[in-house]
Amino acid sequence: MVRAVLFDYGLTLVTFTFPRSELIQVLERVRPWLGADAPDTETLMRDVVEAIESQLPTYGEDEIDYMNLYERAWRRAGLDLPRETLYRILDLEQQCWDQAMRVAPDALGALDRLRVRGLRTAVVSNAPFPPEFMHRQTRLSGIAERVDAVVFSSEVGRRKPAPELYLAALDRLGAAPTEALFVGDRVLEDYEGPRRLGMEAVLCTALAREQVRDGVPTIPSLADLDAYLDRLT
Repeated sequence: MVRAVLFDYGLTLVTFTFPRSELIQVLERVRPWLGADAPDTETLMRDVVEAIESQLPTYGEDEIDYMNLYERAWRRAGLDLPRETLYRILDLEQQCWDQAMRVAPDALGALDRLRVRGLRTAVVSNAPFPPEFMHRQTRLSGIAERVDAVVFSSEVGRRKPAPELYLAALDRLGAAPTEALFVGDRVLEDYEGPRRLGMEAVLCTALAREQVRDGVPTIPSLADLDAYLDRLT
């Protein structure tokens, strides 16, 4: 019997458009904080923001310290900035991503319906950024108020498909793996990882960018989650 439903975040509940022009505006805005010898804005965009963005898919199961990574990127660009200044810049960058976020079709409706069914719900996501920024984003999206827990890898120190992240969310929900369904978009992180712990798992293909192999259960949209749950029971 399914008592809890865990969701991936990006490309499952929400999607993003890379906010390049808005990030450029942020770098222009903070230029007075950088000193007279700072590289031009396009160079900073390439060597700091876009360089870090290109690295994100390469991380393993141990989560990184994002502020250390961010500090190193700025140093490679020739700027040794105080940690407080870097945090302020990163906050402004993350606000651009907040604005670039779009909630997936029927995501909020699906969460509301799960609550009506009496199921416990959680967001479980790989996200190396400071967790306070990610939690702000889930509040702005309307997701946080509709789930019982939100757990990011930056809080746990481990990334999916490592078991610790799933288990942290299940612990907050008071559910065993065998009582849970995981909903995501990626085979390794959102299907194979949960299945190793004994969870049911299904991939939602509405926003997915990864090919789903034969034999992996899928639903075309979150609007179809209720019917999938009915089949499990």
